Amino acid sequence: MIKRLLAAFSLFVIVLPSLAAAQGVTSSADPRATEAGREILEKGGSAADAQMAMMLVLTLVEPQSSGIGGGGFFLYHDAKTGEITTIDGRETAPASATPDRFLDKNGKPRGFTDVVPGGLSVGVPGNIRLMQEVHRRWGKLPWADLFAPAIALADKGFEVTPVLHNLMNRFADVWKDFPEIRAIYYVDGKPAPVGTVIKNPAYAALLRDIAARGPDAFYSGVNAQAIVKAVTQAPRNPAKMALADLAAYQAKERPAVCTTYRIYKLCGMAPPSSGATTVFGILGMLEAYDMKAMGKDNVMSWHLLAEAMQLAYADRGQYLGDSDFVDVPVKGLLDKQYLAVRRMLISPYKVRSDYPAGTPPGAEPRAPSGPVAEHGTTHFVAVDGEGNVASMTSTVESIFGSHLVANGYVLNNELTDFTFAAEQDGKPVANRVEAGKRPLSSMSPTIVYGPDDRPILALGSAGGKRIIMHVTKTLIGVLDWGLTAEEAIALPNLFFDEQGAIIEDNEMGKTIAQESAVFGKPIRPANFGSKVNAAERTPTGWRGAADPRTPGNWAIADPTAASE
Repeated sequence: MIKRLLAAFSLFVIVLPSLAAAQGVTSSADPRATEAGREILEKGGSAADAQMAMMLVLTLVEPQSSGIGGGGFFLYHDAKTGEITTIDGRETAPASATPDRFLDKNGKPRGFTDVVPGGLSVGVPGNIRLMQEVHRRWGKLPWADLFAPAIALADKGFEVTPVLHNLMNRFADVWKDFPEIRAIYYVDGKPAPVGTVIKNPAYAALLRDIAARGPDAFYSGVNAQAIVKAVTQAPRNPAKMALADLAAYQAKERPAVCTTYRIYKLCGMAPPSSGATTVFGILGMLEAYDMKAMGKDNVMSWHLLAEAMQLAYADRGQYLGDSDFVDVPVKGLLDKQYLAVRRMLISPYKVRSDYPAGTPPGAEPRAPSGPVAEHGTTHFVAVDGEGNVASMTSTVESIFGSHLVANGYVLNNELTDFTFAAEQDGKPVANRVEAGKRPLSSMSPTIVYGPDDRPILALGSAGGKRIIMHVTKTLIGVLDWGLTAEEAIALPNLFFDEQGAIIEDNEMGKTIAQESAVFGKPIRPANFGSKVNAAERTPTGWRGAADPRTPGNWAIADPTAASE
């Protein structure tokens, strides 16, 4: 059967080079960013160029989610070499950071919402250094060209979307203490109404400076001083950050984390991302089950997914952190024999009462890291006419990050992605705060390869710890259930809380929830969305996909535009 599948796939891809090479595609959570990427591709830019232009536009139009005041993870498939490379632009803790950063005077962890607003939560931003490295390696257009779409939009102004307006209203009480962010997004003392055109001259001026002088214009001089001032003189939780912290920041190449799932190869981001290890751990446990035969409408499929999910997340909490500071057993977590042992903890007929972490090969004794909640995140994808594929997830952590602003862009609150308590039961926590360290992340940019070693799918999502499951569910939908990326994204989202598994409260989710009672403890319906963006290779070339729960979209780049 496998041989027949491989033979069929080989016949399928023979016709693709002439078709796929003829066009590019972009996909993001905001049509204005998607358009910026398409524009760059049509000027002859690479997928990497398009991604960076999209990142700059998303800073402007989706300030609640990501931007140059935050960081990201970047995956790139080079069509000429067949190699996949990953760049870590995750934020770092300043040199002044210590393990007790988020503890009160009694040594107890402070509340999350108490420490997010203001300077204490801000990490050194990474996205511009990431952009520098990406352009150096894979850029085709001049550096300055990548800034043009965002500068034009910042000068001309952009319309406030319902999503942005609703989130402004949500944080109205917090913003009473943050006049700089109100100055950008308020009109007549209130959140700008839907359709209001907002201009951002400070951001445009900064981009012109970086376009002309390079990344050092961000990490030194006036802009670096603005970041330090915002953090050290914050209206809430002022904290230490030095110009030296910004000057020292480096984006890092990390070895891609890859595994096999059935006839496919999947690659993702190494720690400090927990995405690849956890997504691939779930898939590794499910690999022995015939998910295709069971299908998307069979409650057994969702029960098995829910059980594997909770076991993989237990390992995530126990072992994941910044590999520059702690020994993360990546190979052990993805070891097929180890995952077979973990699979034995799953009963096809009953929900477990507990989900213990395992002991993967090479693991050291650790205490669980506890909850990590990142909500201000976005994902975008680009494929160019040569077949290069770029997949990037970017974040400012919470919605509107720290609520601090420097030169028109929002500063992250990434340091609250660290575990507040440094030890538990006398054991060190892998994700504790340390100077220069990068906090654990759930961001899961992923590229999937077919049996011919060519990419067939690139995707990622927003959603904090739920990102991992949004990506996993979509992968199963495409690879096991034969759905298009759009159809797979639209499947009910699955996650869990302290009471057990939960599923998105829509028609299909409710049906699965009702039927799941047969396993002893029903999956509960709950309201939670997602923000997945993807690109997939089809017999007629690459096409995009965007989450129907969002305003996101995708666009095809005209292959003839660059030569006209």
